[in-house]
Parts: sequence; C-alpha cells; structure tokens
Amino acid sequence: MKKLPYVPIVGLILKVSQEPDCCSSLITLRTEEGIANVQVSLDTKVIDNLRLRPGMRTAAFYDASLPVPLVYPPLYQAKIITRLDREEEIVLDYFDSDLTALDGSLKLVPGRETEIETINGQSFPCSIQNQTLLVYYSATTRSLPPQANPSRIIVIRCSESF
Repeated sequence: MKKLPYVPIVGLILKVSQEPDCCSSLITLRTEEGIANVQVSLDTKVIDNLRLRPGMRTAAFYDASLPVPLVYPPLYQAKIITRLDREEEIVLDYFDSDLTALDGSLKLVPGRETEIETINGQSFPCSIQNQTLLVYYSATTRSLPPQANPSRIIVIRCSESF
C-alpha cells in the first residue's frame, strides 16, 4: 500500500479573504515555517462546517502529489481543513488491523471517551481497523511506535485508498 499524498499545514489563521470568484476564499496562516496561504474552495471539506476566523488554530491538508505554484508565500489547495485545540495534534493516515499508521508513526488506543464518526458527522459504529482516519490526539507514549488515546477519530474513507 502506498503512502497517502495528503500533507498537513498547521498554523494560526491571520486573515480570511474572499476570492473574486466568490466560490473560494484565501486563508493566510502563520506556521512554524513562516507564512502560508491556503485556498479553500467548494471542494474543500471543512470539518464540522465551522466558519474559519482569524485567531483560529487549524490544520489544512493538501495533496502533495499535485503541483504547487512557486510563489511566496506558498499557496496550497486545501482538500480538508479542521480546527485544532491549543495542544492538539492531528494525523491523516491509513491505519491497519492493529490500528498502526501506515508509516508506523502512531498506534491508536481508542478509549471509551473517543468520539468516532464519519466525515459527514454521523456516528460510526463499525470497526476502525483498515480504514483511512483523521485522528485528533494530545499526548503519546514514549514507546515505538508511540501510542495515543485519541479524543476524536473521523473515518475519511472505508477502504485502503483516499
């Protein structure tokens, strides 16, 4: 199985601008690497349908297999964008039957308090094994791979590909 091409950009929203076409907006983020622009179009899935506002900490996932214009600040086309709490981390990956990420970077240990839902906000009562998941967590163990008890899991796709 190949690695998912979706890469996160995590940062604080500085500005939200409506594009002239009225069908998309441009989000300016301050990230650890500097300023980045993220285009949010009608095709972008905004988790929980939140209104994006300055001061909000977000993670925007873009398709790294697509070309990115060589401009500064960089401009990315968001496929998924979500709000993050202050100390919250996020990962989008395929998790196998042991709930280990495809790249071995994280193993999930869901608890009773873990919210599990579909990308459209519906409860997901089935197994999350062998699924593409968007995982929200705050802390990990020091084991290899690190283990996390996620606060929330969103099933992105019920298959091996995104």
